[in-house]
Amino acid sequence: MRVELTYLWRFGRRPDLERPTRFTEWVQWRKLNDRSPDQPQLLDKVASKKLATHLLGREAVLPLLWTGEIMPMDRPFGAAAMVKSRHGCKQYRPVRNDAEWRAAARRSERWRRRSYGGWLDEWAYRDIPAGLMAECLLGDGRTLPVDYKIYVFGGQATHIQVHLDRASDHRWILHDRDFRQLVPSRDEPPPPRSLKAMLEAAEILSQGRDFLRVDFFEGCTGPLFGEFALYPGSGLDPFGADWVDFELGRLWHAARKERSRATKGGDVRQFRQDAFGNAIVGFPSPWTDAQNR
Repeated sequence: MRVELTYLWRFGRRPDLERPTRFTEWVQWRKLNDRSPDQPQLLDKVASKKLATHLLGREAVLPLLWTGEIMPMDRPFGAAAMVKSRHGCKQYRPVRNDAEWRAAARRSERWRRRSYGGWLDEWAYRDIPAGLMAECLLGDGRTLPVDYKIYVFGGQATHIQVHLDRASDHRWILHDRDFRQLVPSRDEPPPPRSLKAMLEAAEILSQGRDFLRVDFFEGCTGPLFGEFALYPGSGLDPFGADWVDFELGRLWHAARKERSRATKGGDVRQFRQDAFGNAIVGFPSPWTDAQNR
């Protein structure tokens, strides 16, 4: 009931949870129906880096500088960093000096005391250990780096959501796989240099799943994995045009249908284990082949 009422409050309409057709409805459906046991591990920002390192290699993952349950008052490293909770979303503070570290330490107490995701029914956050982390802050240290969020349906990367100026005038633009804007915007960010590798890495990390969003930054030598998202915007962020909601919903439905067909038909694919010991399935990849050589 709460999921339906929250959706109604946000969009002025009830979601169809029996036969979802919109992307935003599929996100609500996932909250209520998808209990895949590895979802907490995907959303755990520390554990997900372990998975990405296992599948892509250390050089393709944004480095961690520190992890722990409580931030010490004295900064344990000298580099600029982004401090985050490992068990929540939108809980972060950039740290460039000792004063900002101490301010982040005080704020982090609030993050640690509160469980995340309950009021929006994002159940997968529930079992993530409460904790904190600091990862490298890319760029010049004054502005936050551009964030590239890849939408992957049925193992195919289809869209790139580019986030700009997250610390001040946060806005995002959705592109198709060829980096064409779906809805015209005043911003026209260029594609990342490593777009091709970024899409390929996102597909490797999303094998065997109906939908997963995989977030990257542009590094000096290629893409750097940041984190996963199972409930983008909690399914409550409107798109720039209504048809986009339907188009992404169609892709989710098709991916789920194909996955069901392949499972029932005994489709022969490559099975292996991820870093958590869970079986994952997908076709062999040139990226992983290269990593294994």
